[in-house]
Amino acid sequence: MHRYRSHTCGALRESDIGKDVRMSGWVHRVRDHGGVLFIDLRDHYGLSQVVADPDSPAFKAAEKLRAEWVVRVDGKVRRRPSGTENPDLPTGQIEVYITEIEELGPAGDLPLPVFGDQEYPEEIRLKYRFLDLRRDRLHANIMKRGAIIDSIRRRMKDGGFFEFQTPILTASSPEGARDYLVPSRIHPGKFYALPQAPQQFKQLTMIAGFDRYFQIAPCFRDEDARADRSPGEFYQLDIEMSFVTQQDVFDAVEPVLRGVFEEFGGGKPVTPKFPMIPYAVAMREYGTDKPDVRNPIKMQNVSEAFRGSGFKIFANILAADPKNEVWAIPAPGGGNRAFADRMNSWAQGEGQPGLGYIFWREGEEGGAGPLGKNIGLERTKQIADQLGLKVGDAVFFAAGNPKNFVKFAGTARTKVGEELNLIAKDRFDFCWIVDFPMYEFNEEEKKIDFSHNPFSMPNMEPEDFLKLDPSDSEKILGMKAIQYDIVCNGIELSSGAIRNHRPDVMKKAFAIAGYDEEVLEEKFGGMLRALSLGAPPHGGIAPGIDRIVMLLCGEENLREVVLYPMNQRAEDLMMGAPSEVSPKQLRELHIRLNLPDKK
Repeated sequence: MHRYRSHTCGALRESDIGKDVRMSGWVHRVRDHGGVLFIDLRDHYGLSQVVADPDSPAFKAAEKLRAEWVVRVDGKVRRRPSGTENPDLPTGQIEVYITEIEELGPAGDLPLPVFGDQEYPEEIRLKYRFLDLRRDRLHANIMKRGAIIDSIRRRMKDGGFFEFQTPILTASSPEGARDYLVPSRIHPGKFYALPQAPQQFKQLTMIAGFDRYFQIAPCFRDEDARADRSPGEFYQLDIEMSFVTQQDVFDAVEPVLRGVFEEFGGGKPVTPKFPMIPYAVAMREYGTDKPDVRNPIKMQNVSEAFRGSGFKIFANILAADPKNEVWAIPAPGGGNRAFADRMNSWAQGEGQPGLGYIFWREGEEGGAGPLGKNIGLERTKQIADQLGLKVGDAVFFAAGNPKNFVKFAGTARTKVGEELNLIAKDRFDFCWIVDFPMYEFNEEEKKIDFSHNPFSMPNMEPEDFLKLDPSDSEKILGMKAIQYDIVCNGIELSSGAIRNHRPDVMKKAFAIAGYDEEVLEEKFGGMLRALSLGAPPHGGIAPGIDRIVMLLCGEENLREVVLYPMNQRAEDLMMGAPSEVSPKQLRELHIRLNLPDKK
């Protein structure tokens, strides 16, 4: 028999009754039922019940066992007594009567329990992550993560993509976050950078003539943590394709994501065809470019119902500036004063002066509430007709320059949907956000600047773009870029674009934003040279692996689906990173520390 096991703890079935077996694993828990010890023995594969009574030669050894001790158990498989079967376990019909126990790894007092799913402080969980990972939910999440990545790889290869590995030690480049820098020992005073993304490498791979690239790529960014963003490092499904349009990218990516969510989504419906929502429409109707379209509420502009009305606050706002508007946030089923007042109090807690409302109730002509009385029956009916509202419904309002209130309005829309249980929780709803503005006006610097990704292709013919007059700000600010995001249930999974592959167009794009050729050459000279030596039209996208797994595991925090995450301050509490290094190491790297004064 093998030194440690003939069977894993999840392998035994009724067909094994009568066999002499050996298993090794962790003591999950011990129960003493009238002098008979029932021990749940656990390993990676499952859990089996092993039993010792006073007649067993291993009884004294069994009495010493404590939770999380690692032991080897020999014994005979037998049927569980009638009425004690456990239908929730694959091994629930049998038990092992112990004849011998060997202690392989005794455990001291545990800083957190492994049995059960109690909430424990994050600091303890991360410091003892190896214990935390023994818990069923986390263990299952990590195994599911591996299966999801396997499925993604298979689907990408079936789609004609080939997996490449790009460098980890590379040059620093001005991306959207701070680089992690690595000092060079043999080049004093010079630094490598860990890649924020393999963006330039994957484009260069297309320029090199490889047609369809993908990689499960590690990315490193020195930025603050959020629930849906890991500090320090994360993984993305990095994709690039040559000779493609935006629709070609969509057609390649949609089946992969839809298939993975259908495979691992537990039967929840998945959007059959991802709708395309223009950026301007998303901001107008949802108040965000990351809309949760499971929420049916769509906001509308109802300015005309308030222009010159008896509700002077909104009427004066509209008269003060032609850019000002009044937006309505419908609340189907929210037509009672208690809900309206609750939303108004919530808005005040968000730093707003309040949240105007109208609601409709049985037996009352027109809309109820002070605002409805002020604007009168005709205007109230105009709002109800425009929004399709009826008795039992309500509507809330935000007024001013939409640029200033759009984020709050979007949050209010989400709040209404949550409070009224309008959000279809048991589904995965995807959408593409498209037609992002190429440029925006920088109010601080009083100049035109890039709105999102400066390396995207403008959504117009290159020759027409090259003829643009840089002083024609109205036309420039109305331009769109071939950029796109993919969103699922209000979580942005990825941004992507058709790349600007023409040096002349790139130089013009940067010139419009006030950057001269010298700046472009200094920061992106290598890419410009590559583009000038025969670059195909190409584009791609990079869905976040961590966020995909988080959604499919039903978690709200990425740390629940990452094997060894850092805390909010980008610290690895288990390994003690970041850590100080010795003076000898610093000397080898030609580095002298200039630390801030301790307060």
